[in-house]
Amino acid sequence: MVFDVSKISGIGEYTEKKEKVDENHERTLFFRGEKVFLVVNKNTVELRCDGELKKLLIEKYESVMESRYFGRGGVEIVLAGGQLSDEELDDLVRLSYNLS
Repeated sequence: MVFDVSKISGIGEYTEKKEKVDENHERTLFFRGEKVFLVVNKNTVELRCDGELKKLLIEKYESVMESRYFGRGGVEIVLAGGQLSDEELDDLVRLSYNLS
């Protein structure tokens, strides 16, 4: 599944940077100013969120876990899981953008 940030309304300007993690893994980092607000991997997205929301999402969805990039400050969502709707993902991206 390809995650297209440009189709999400309600976020302002951002820049993106591709980053090679290892021979088999590349990710795209999305910045608001100097801060990363979204990490798009091949099969997952990682975003910032507060601790209470993180706890709720992890309890509710099997496809949500603690972010490897943001650590305790974010979540990682498996896109192929299909448990979160496109609208929910868009809301989480907007929230992450605003937290950055």
